[in-house]
Amino acid sequence: MPKLTKLLGTAAVVAMMAAGAQAQDSTPAAPAADKAAPAAAKDYRKDVNADTVVATVNGKDITVGQMQIVRDSLPPQYLQLDDATLFKGILDQLVQQTALSEIGEGRKTKRDDVALEVQRRAYLAGSMLEYTANRAASDDAVQKAYAAKYNADNPVTEYHAAHIIVPTEEKAKEIKKKLDDGADFAELAKANSQDGAAENGGDLGWFSLDAMVQPFADAVAKMKDDEVSDPVQTEYGWHIIKREGTRIADAPKIDDVRAELEDDLRQKAVEDRVKETVDAADVKRMDGDIDPAILKNDTLFGQ
Repeated sequence: MPKLTKLLGTAAVVAMMAAGAQAQDSTPAAPAADKAAPAAAKDYRKDVNADTVVATVNGKDITVGQMQIVRDSLPPQYLQLDDATLFKGILDQLVQQTALSEIGEGRKTKRDDVALEVQRRAYLAGSMLEYTANRAASDDAVQKAYAAKYNADNPVTEYHAAHIIVPTEEKAKEIKKKLDDGADFAELAKANSQDGAAENGGDLGWFSLDAMVQPFADAVAKMKDDEVSDPVQTEYGWHIIKREGTRIADAPKIDDVRAELEDDLRQKAVEDRVKETVDAADVKRMDGDIDPAILKNDTLFGQ
């Protein structure tokens, strides 16, 4: 869930709940006879909803809904605490936060107003993107993505290749010449390549083209087996590629790739939503004559 930054952060809630849990752990064990006595069932309210008030501070309500928002922002390990400890820690935190916020409201500065507005926009944007991502990963969408990616009429070709990656074109050309003169590819990779595959002679194993950056993937696709490429530049450096072989990949079971397909659907939906929304917005930039270093000016707000 998107999280709003709070005047008193989650760390304070965590600290209080941890202290409560430690206090419970340090409580002396009850006599055996007391342990055996069954606890009386408490008659809890049945009409509780997000608007149910659990406390007031100087007349300002603290609700169950607010408590749930705080709970959703906690690290997973604290959600393992028993419900009573968690409830008390969150309520204590909100009582403190509410009391202190009244004082903060009285001394709020322009910087505070701007910070709150930035947080509000970030929360709403994050909430919109989360909604978009969750709707994109429906079971029907996953089924269609699986069919499209692993269509029997359009099987996926996997490639086996090795590479030598160096920082400059000059170095890459030097290595290519040695290979043309008969040098061993694996040995040159071990001696020169600057990535983790070097110790394996540059071997990258089997992969599909969509797993590799461009133009590396295009170069591999155009090569023949056992062919060594000329230098190929990517964002990571200059590559000399040797294509070892190809094969038709067996389609995996949908459950084995469901998480991957869901992630791909969510990512694409979010990217599309951002692009479509910004493209449709009336955006006017007036930053051409503003020194970027102004953001480091601590006196910007005049405080």
